[in-house]
Amino acid sequence: MKIGIAGIGKMGAGIAGRLASLGHEMMVWNRTPDKARATGLKVANTPAELAAASEVMVSMLADAAAVNSVYAQMLPAMRGRLFIEMSTVRPEVSTTLAAKVRGAGGAFVECPVGGTVGPAREGKLFGFVGGEAADVARARPILEQLCRRIEHVGPVGAGASMKLAINLPLIVYWQALGEALSLIKHLNLDPARAMDILADTSGAPTMMKNRAPAVAAALAGKENAPTVAIDTLKKDLAEMITEAKSRGYDAPATAAALDGFERASRAGLGAKDCTAVPVHWLKSGTGT
Repeated sequence: MKIGIAGIGKMGAGIAGRLASLGHEMMVWNRTPDKARATGLKVANTPAELAAASEVMVSMLADAAAVNSVYAQMLPAMRGRLFIEMSTVRPEVSTTLAAKVRGAGGAFVECPVGGTVGPAREGKLFGFVGGEAADVARARPILEQLCRRIEHVGPVGAGASMKLAINLPLIVYWQALGEALSLIKHLNLDPARAMDILADTSGAPTMMKNRAPAVAAALAGKENAPTVAIDTLKKDLAEMITEAKSRGYDAPATAAALDGFERASRAGLGAKDCTAVPVHWLKSGTGT
């Protein structure tokens, strides 16, 4: 199948590599062309060229502004094509896009995912799908090659809501971990030992079972290669708060975590891996 990937960040590149390994005819596009060329796959010069050459379009972009810009450029080539939107955005972004794609004669499914680069390369993501049943059925063969589990949770917009919900406690945990470590800093435990203890408790998320060594390395002064950047998660936290307010709820724990991420970003850590958040909190004393 001819598949185009718009957005070759770490996740987009992982997804492109996975689909290429399964024999699909791939083309990629990225705002920064060097990242697209680094995949070794055929590179489109514009999103419009990418869509015109593809039967299925997959997008994994940084934020709503990037998503809207790319889809506006692909609009002339949408007829008859399937668009799978995998970015982390608010539901209203997805529903607006779906209307535009359908109006141009295309089909639209949203499938934001849980998982990082490793699962993306291995086809072990968790997909949260929103869309009409017929469109989801059309997308499922591709999604099954990318995801270990697929949940069709409702119409377009539902997948975006689910993705924000599953990310919220995970992102808040990074701030909570910094505060937890502040309670044992005076014990002067070896970082690897401290993280081994914390990761083996009921309070640790599943993610920490795998990432505890990376946190220990960060605590020991080593810099981890970014898997998810602090500024990316800061953006997600802000969108979660906005979405909660639109539903009539406050999100005080999320707001407190956002403050911690903003302080880390102001300290120049925005492009660093999220494991730098608890380390920054400990070094700064109060996070300022």
